[in-house]
Amino acid sequence: MFDNRVTYRMADGVRVPGTWRHVFIRNRGYHLTDLFVYADGLVDCWGLVTLEEFEEELRGGRVATALPEGGRAFAHELAEWEFGEPRTWLTPEALMGEVRDTVDRLNGRPDSTDRCLAAVDAFLADRTEGKRAAARDAYFAIPETRRPYALGDMHEKDRPLWILVHGPDGSGGRRPDEGITREEYEEALAYFEDGARERAERRASVPADGPVSAIAPAVHLHQSHTPEPLDDPGTRALRNDYPAPVTVDGTTFPTVAHAYWALSTADPAARETVAGAGNAFAARGLAAAAGLREGWEQARTAVMTRLLRAKYAQHPDLARVLLSTGDATLVYDDVESGFWGDNGGRGRNWTGRLLELVRSELHAGRAGCLPGA
Repeated sequence: MFDNRVTYRMADGVRVPGTWRHVFIRNRGYHLTDLFVYADGLVDCWGLVTLEEFEEELRGGRVATALPEGGRAFAHELAEWEFGEPRTWLTPEALMGEVRDTVDRLNGRPDSTDRCLAAVDAFLADRTEGKRAAARDAYFAIPETRRPYALGDMHEKDRPLWILVHGPDGSGGRRPDEGITREEYEEALAYFEDGARERAERRASVPADGPVSAIAPAVHLHQSHTPEPLDDPGTRALRNDYPAPVTVDGTTFPTVAHAYWALSTADPAARETVAGAGNAFAARGLAAAAGLREGWEQARTAVMTRLLRAKYAQHPDLARVLLSTGDATLVYDDVESGFWGDNGGRGRNWTGRLLELVRSELHAGRAGCLPGA
């Protein structure tokens, strides 16, 4: 099954979220591999395909849900073996259902389980046989592999759901001749009524730390070159090479980047030269030529934090730009550094993370809730 595994792929500079599960691909044997499903509906299983193309591969047996006795299996660069009395739980219909549900969940849409539970709520509010039939159809639309997890109850599994959608006169057991008693049906009704009350109580309660709010879209701070201050710089003002002088310990630097690279060297003469460099790129080159001070790698995030605090304390107009990003994730590009930049998801984005920290501190200062402030 697709669990809570998290991955993504980059498409036109946009991060597309995804997840994955294990499957077998049939190609002169059976190859154990990963099936990746992405929010835009593309599926990667030895190549990106659409949902329709994936279903064709599934129906045609290239993505295997049946494993033959004696079939040759391979796990790339790990092992190979032959199947002996193989047992499988997947069918093409169940796997396709899981994939479609996964695309819905990745997009924040109701999946087949959500739709079934909504139909159950509709039946409980209006207990007609028509509403029960709709709930029953929705139950069978859940992939068979997912039905035991529909209620999130590993003790009861889906038995109360099965009983409810079949009704007191239906066949609710696991065998066709196993009927549902009135007592079992009343217990299933009570199960759902109790659950509805608990959900209502949870919705009515407010977390001690405040209600959950929606997350703002990420803000991408692209690499740019701005030699002179702008009247309306927008988020370009959040770049470390934006021309906003920063004074630290009595010394004024043209930009945060100049200050960072000057402080990276222990040589006073080199620091002065770096501070006077024509631009941030030149400052970086001069600092590299001078050599980094001992322990710089371990100290650099603290230094950058101090410099960012100084920048936004000394430039209230730029602080307003930073505050205007709300609680958005700040994605910072730095082609020269995978440590400071996100760089298409391959870097650590420390500049973006520290900007978010300073933004939070600015909010806290405005709210008067910083200790010692």
